[in-house]
Amino acid sequence: MAIFNSVADLLPEIVAWRQDIHAHPELGFDIPRTSAFVAERLREFGCDEVVTGLGKTGVVGVIKGNRVVGDGNPKVIGLRADMDALPIDEATDVPYASKNEGLMHACGHDGHTAMLLGAARHLAETRNFAGTAVMIFQPAEEIGRGAVAMIEDGLMERFGIEQIFGMHNRPGLPIGAFGIRQGPVMAATDGIEIRIEGRGGHPGRPNECIDPILVGAQLITALQQILAQNVDPLESAGISFHQFQAGQRLVPVIPQTAELVGTMRTLKPEVRKLLQKRLGEVVAGTAQITGAKIDLSFQSFDAVLFNQALQTELAVGAAKDVVGENNVLETPPVMGGEDFSFMAQARPGAFVWCGNGDSAGLHHPAYNFNDEAIPYGTSYWIKLVENTLVA
Repeated sequence: MAIFNSVADLLPEIVAWRQDIHAHPELGFDIPRTSAFVAERLREFGCDEVVTGLGKTGVVGVIKGNRVVGDGNPKVIGLRADMDALPIDEATDVPYASKNEGLMHACGHDGHTAMLLGAARHLAETRNFAGTAVMIFQPAEEIGRGAVAMIEDGLMERFGIEQIFGMHNRPGLPIGAFGIRQGPVMAATDGIEIRIEGRGGHPGRPNECIDPILVGAQLITALQQILAQNVDPLESAGISFHQFQAGQRLVPVIPQTAELVGTMRTLKPEVRKLLQKRLGEVVAGTAQITGAKIDLSFQSFDAVLFNQALQTELAVGAAKDVVGENNVLETPPVMGGEDFSFMAQARPGAFVWCGNGDSAGLHHPAYNFNDEAIPYGTSYWIKLVENTLVA
């Protein structure tokens, strides 16, 4: 097992970076302070190139190794960390809690950014590899748009990236452990929007109305039955609604309209296609039965995150070098979404979980990235570069 001495020596500084970023969370693409902080650190480290404004507010640092490439063809790998926070009121009592009201780093992107910065500093100082390591700091992961924006700005082509790797902390996975699997890792997510137009009126004369609230309630129940009756029990799929809007508080009126907003999650294209088809059929049938007009639309957020075999092998090897074979676990897929999936579609890639220990869950107001994970995640990035970019 190997935690790099330089990482141990640098740990107080990496922790300070992490806590500074935590105290100043920013959302989506609107992350000027975080982007500037990252770019300033990369320039201090002596990266060969630092590019800002890629994908609006993304930052890229390029580090070239000082070893000779044996076949004369330089290899290039990309390492990606996300930088954005969430619109959540923080409920921790840490001294570095969010200073921006209504915003917090509730998913650990502060830790991801700090760990990759730590790896960048070590790699820029040692350059003990052959080829080029591209450090990618991405905005807007939480809204599923940052990866695509950076790709559309020429991320892969501009830097010649051949392989791509990502990492995310995982509450419940022990500190000093990594989780990974080959194949599907995280779900494709599609937004669902359903607009119901009924016939508003007086609650004392419901027979003259078409109540969109009742129609919406019927739809929620009917759509859940798709999972029970149409999807193979051995497959993974989910439909959930997180918004139901209709009417006005304390106004005794059956409203004219209602709106449902939710998500659909799948791990296979054929299951995704089946759910979209059945959702359309159930909505159409409910409209016919109730007399309401119902409009259904989908919005694609994240693709299935798929770990390729070779890149998974490289990631597993690096993780074992850091924490030992017994602490690298094969983990089942999860139904959360991750827009690193688009980078892993653009280039062969792999995504690994880094243990965050016994913490609150991701996106919870009491969540906090565990600084004890930093030496392991930082060392993993370094080992991955040095193992993959060999002379």
